[in-house]
Parts: sequence; C-alpha cells; structure tokens
Amino acid sequence: MEKLKKRVKEHSGESSFFLNALKGSLIALCVSLIGILIFAFIIRFISIHDSAISPINQVIKGLSILIGSFIGLKKSKEMGFISGLVIGFFYTILAFITFSILDGNFVFSKTLLNDLLFGGIIGAICGIIAVNFIGKKKA
Repeated sequence: MEKLKKRVKEHSGESSFFLNALKGSLIALCVSLIGILIFAFIIRFISIHDSAISPINQVIKGLSILIGSFIGLKKSKEMGFISGLVIGFFYTILAFITFSILDGNFVFSKTLLNDLLFGGIIGAICGIIAVNFIGKKKA
C-alpha cells in the first residue's frame, strides 16, 4: 500500500509539472494576444517606424513569458530553470501555431528557431526569478 501511495505521489508531481508549464504557457499566450492587440491599436493612431516593430514584439513576448512563469510557477518552489524553459518553449510553439492560424500561413524558417531559442532563454531566466521571488515572499 505504501508503494502505491509513493507512486501516485511521484506521478502527480510529474503531471503537475506539465500542467503548471501548460498553464503558464497558455497565460503567456493570452497576455501576448492582448499585448499585440493593444500594440496594433496604438500603431493605428501613432506612426511607428518599421524598425521598432520587431523589438517591441520581442518585449511583448518576454513580458508574456514573465507573467506566464510567475502565474504558472506560483505553487512551485523548485526547478525554476527547467519549468521556465518548458514554459518558454511551449509558449513559443503555441504562439507560432496561433499566429500562423490567424495569418493563414505556416512558414517554418530560421525566425522560428530564433524565437524558440529566445523563448527558452527568457523562460529559463523568468522561471528562476519566479521561483526565487515566490519562495522569498512566502518565507
């Protein structure tokens, strides 16, 4: 009986890890969609140079991953690096699929690989910050 309880506890930890990562990724996607909509609204009324659009999109992605990491890892006290990395990757894949559907065009290019790398790095950093910030806040 004890072995069964131990196995259930181990598997629930694994599933909660992926559920937290998926939750963080979906929240980051929602934040990103809202941020892009606000940015599109601003562009409509204010002329912004074309060279500024890409960096602003990267900032929106980074903030989305940060918010998603904080909310997704709210109950987690460890593995911030790995959890954040997974959130960043999941978010990037979900964002690619979502924005490709909205655009009606799936294009696999070097940009997607750069976005995966960016999402993973930002996610890992945000995961570390989220776990350490939440851990100190509770202590």
